[in-house]
Amino acid sequence: MRRPIIRSLTGALALTAAAAVSPLVAPGSAVADGVVIGGQPVRVSDSPWVVAVSSRDRFGGTRAGQFCGGVVVAPTKVVTAAHCLGRDVLGVPLSEVHDLKVIAGRGELRGQGGREIAVRGTWVNPSYDPLSNAGDVAVLTLSAALPERYAIRMAGPHSAAAEPGTEAVVYGWGDTTGDGSYASSLRAARVRVLPDAACERAYPGNLDGTYEPATMLCAGDPEGGHDACQGDSGGPLVARGRLIGLVSWGSGCGQAESPGVYTRISAVAGAVNEQG
Repeated sequence: MRRPIIRSLTGALALTAAAAVSPLVAPGSAVADGVVIGGQPVRVSDSPWVVAVSSRDRFGGTRAGQFCGGVVVAPTKVVTAAHCLGRDVLGVPLSEVHDLKVIAGRGELRGQGGREIAVRGTWVNPSYDPLSNAGDVAVLTLSAALPERYAIRMAGPHSAAAEPGTEAVVYGWGDTTGDGSYASSLRAARVRVLPDAACERAYPGNLDGTYEPATMLCAGDPEGGHDACQGDSGGPLVARGRLIGLVSWGSGCGQAESPGVYTRISAVAGAVNEQG
């Protein structure tokens, strides 16, 4: 994954390597929960395309096994981050996870309601580079269909929704403060899409990572305080009613000079549409 301290530590390394970098996933051997930095509670009925990716076998039942976010883009198709399905996060090869599910229609993970649907197939982008996090996308094929209204449309190339300065919203069940303060209800935070030049300045190719505009975009708050964090990986960045990004990686949480980096959906939408 990444090298020095970035946003979250995954898998067994999270408990032993305080200086390891990784994408935005909560530790596989700890409670995988929480929410976006600087966010507010939201009703899942207003954003039904946000789902939790779950494995109780790997992450326990306290929060219904949630360890990453996902986004419904078709009735039987959910996109998430490729790194969410890696051994560093799961602690075992994906083939050994036999209870992978998505939880739809449930904003409060400790609550009832919604649907838990088994994943019957997975596709991890073969172009995904775990060193740079380029192409950080995977597709989960569901064993039962969700209603059409749950799906959100993906932004295409040159979409105005992904233009710099556009207000966007990031959703998730990740860390609310960056210091391990977790909550169990779905939250959302407002951020702005940033120019590629700002992202390249923040991540020029040092140990914090390398920003690659062809497959990544970044968003944040110029003042800091609003961002994705641990546990939010694979969740949606939405602008103008379109999915423009998936939570991928970054340095710290909510820091003014270290915006969140997202998988650029327009760069991978063609491959996603070919799955399922």
